[in-house]
Amino acid sequence: MHLHRGDPDDLAGLLDLDDADHLLTSSAIRTPSIRLAREGAVQPESSFTRRATLAGLPLTGLVDARKALAKFDDGATIVLQGLHRYWPPLTRLTAELELELGHPCQANAYLTPPGSQGFAVHEDTHDVFVFQTAGSKLWEVHTPDGVEEVRLEPGTCLYLPTGTPHSARAQETVSLHVTIGINQLTWRGLMERTVQQVVDAVPDDHLPGGFLEARADLADELARRLEQVADDVRRIDATAAVEAEVRRFLTGRSSRLDGGLLDVLDASEVDDSTVLRRRPGHPCVLIPRGERIEVLLGDRSLEVPGWLEPTWNLVRVCTQWRIASIRA
Repeated sequence: MHLHRGDPDDLAGLLDLDDADHLLTSSAIRTPSIRLAREGAVQPESSFTRRATLAGLPLTGLVDARKALAKFDDGATIVLQGLHRYWPPLTRLTAELELELGHPCQANAYLTPPGSQGFAVHEDTHDVFVFQTAGSKLWEVHTPDGVEEVRLEPGTCLYLPTGTPHSARAQETVSLHVTIGINQLTWRGLMERTVQQVVDAVPDDHLPGGFLEARADLADELARRLEQVADDVRRIDATAAVEAEVRRFLTGRSSRLDGGLLDVLDASEVDDSTVLRRRPGHPCVLIPRGERIEVLLGDRSLEVPGWLEPTWNLVRVCTQWRIASIRA
């Protein structure tokens, strides 16, 4: 556990009470982007959602703001899930954090009425950064040295490693906090992806008939095949495997094209004098491929002639651009 205290304005503006109100009452938010919990019990969706139709097609899981607010007034915590997918300030934060850490990130928010607690003591399967944006919350954190109480207020950020038992209760006023989950890539995952090519090359033929009685023969044949697999694993190029892992990460992120419509409309005005800038949080990594260069752009890759490398290294424009000289 680690606690950091800073300027309340640094993080509080990423999601405040007005923002939470807008998402809850004016955005047509649907499950599973929202859930409710009270004193350790998750509330059934039917108690705060409604059905509707759009162009004659059914919509389910729409939040009934009146029901949700009544639940909140009765002590339920409102959880806004997956905010990294639809709330721009947290989308930008998680995107930049992913590039800094090299691990996928997610964002949730928890709106809790005064004196209430949404979840009992539990632990998460990923690392968590918690920061308070409104009110205060008293956290009970279980460590190897015992139980510690930590009070979070705007400007404080708490780090909880994977598997740290914890719970939290709002204090005198309404509490709003954001959690940034770090979904760690692991050595086991890297090893599995690296040796998968070897496993895939093992013939998928049947085990011999009668092996229930000829277990020694089967064991000998398995030992031979395992030795062959071991030889193939030893021949794996670790550098190439790491490059493949980096490429997988830097081409598998979600597309973020904020302003893309306006860029399309302005594209006809682009000329040699147009100043472009790359969107923050988007990678731009150059991989030499002989006479060509592969450019890893986060959500895809692009191949360009090798003679363009000095230009790409100079400006790193990529294709995730905004037309800066036309529109700031």
